[in-house]
Amino acid sequence: MKTVSRIKTVQMLLQSARKTGTIGFVPTMGAFHDGHLSLIQRARRECIYVAVSLFVNPLQFCDPEDYLTYPKDLPSDQRKAASAGVDLLWVPSVDEIYPPGHCTFIEVGEIGNRWEGAARPGHFKGVATVVAKLFKIVQPHRVYLGRKDYQQVRVIQQMVRDLHFNIALRVLPTVREKDGLAMSSRNVRFADDDRKAAPILYKALCHAKRLVSEGEDDCRRIVRQAQSLIRSESRATIDYITMCNPVTLEPIERLTGKAVLLLAVKIGNVRLIDNVELILPRGKKRRIGGKEGHQIIDVEGNED
Repeated sequence: MKTVSRIKTVQMLLQSARKTGTIGFVPTMGAFHDGHLSLIQRARRECIYVAVSLFVNPLQFCDPEDYLTYPKDLPSDQRKAASAGVDLLWVPSVDEIYPPGHCTFIEVGEIGNRWEGAARPGHFKGVATVVAKLFKIVQPHRVYLGRKDYQQVRVIQQMVRDLHFNIALRVLPTVREKDGLAMSSRNVRFADDDRKAAPILYKALCHAKRLVSEGEDDCRRIVRQAQSLIRSESRATIDYITMCNPVTLEPIERLTGKAVLLLAVKIGNVRLIDNVELILPRGKKRRIGGKEGHQIIDVEGNED
């Protein structure tokens, strides 16, 4: 595995690699966990050459403190990347990506202004801008993304379509801890008691999925029950919970086919996002009344 920082070096190495076959690319901000490694491993199985970027993008952080304290461990990331079969680990500096005088940005419209976009103004402008730069420099055939960042994936899909990038996007299921917590680089910030409380998000997603499997189609009721469950955990503070069209991310009131439940919740000092795609079973009548349990079930089962 080669670790490089300069754009020219990346382009030179990939120009040669492109002649041999498919280039797979995994864009990351580092602090690798099993979620990152699952993307790298899929790229390794499907591609001749695997490139990974490690860049903590200042443009997508609204809180300077969050940017400064974002987890970083380059030696550990290098070991994990090499073990997973990465050919090229690209670790650019901020000045390399945003040279002095940089003043060009990309915005994707309404899909980037909702939910995370509203909670973190400018966030998706930063995401779209840096991802477009990475795609332009690497020019991969395939890009591997995790479904945990659902809105971010939709923003990137929109940008790829609108700007005519000749790239195939592979979106893989969320990788979770044994108790259901979605893996995230920020999880290392948890205090012990907060970490014990964090699986409440997963329980809420599972509960929502169970309601839908029983025929519940009232999105407001599903959201209320998810809110109630999360609020039962005293360490949790809800930012938003919403049922949306899975493509446009517009809020919906009645489930007629597919939807996505998005949520953002703060546990202690750590802000978490998660989601589940929901499908109302054909022929199911709307479930009325009754008592629901909170058991954990597979929330990835309906993902394509």
